[in-house]
Amino acid sequence: MDFKDYIRVIPDFPQPGISFKDITTLLKNGEAYRSSINELKKMVEHLKIDVIAGPEARGFVVGAPLAYALGVGFTPIRKSGKLPYETIEAGYDLEYGKDKLAMHVDAIEKGQNVLIADDLLATGGTIATSVDLVRQLGGNVVGAAFMIELTELNGRDKLQGIDVFTLMHYE
Repeated sequence: MDFKDYIRVIPDFPQPGISFKDITTLLKNGEAYRSSINELKKMVEHLKIDVIAGPEARGFVVGAPLAYALGVGFTPIRKSGKLPYETIEAGYDLEYGKDKLAMHVDAIEKGQNVLIADDLLATGGTIATSVDLVRQLGGNVVGAAFMIELTELNGRDKLQGIDVFTLMHYE
């Protein structure tokens, strides 16, 4: 299955010059959605994974079904102030400012092998921050899985030493 056939590309969103890759058109197609998760599963099932962590919100729709397919747990990575229990936080730069991501202090046990999953790897800032949070909790990041990678933005450069698995690449 060519998953790019299910991705809607929206020019000049959210600003001029950006070509937004919209996964909602893939998600609404049950066969394509299931196939994409199954393909990601095949890519990572050789890893010893204890839990998958996914940043909000699209990391939830990739990470949770992938965790289910692999028979492992899932833990959310949320924006600061969104989790109800005690958290750790890490900040990161956005194009026009800063933000923080958070995880519950008990989301990852020391020594657990963690796969980070999200819809898209662009500049790598969100995923690098997610890696930092997992490591703060004593987790071992065994890989990162994405539906889409925007190769021209070199997000992999921020994930040195981490195996990256991607279904689709866009320049």
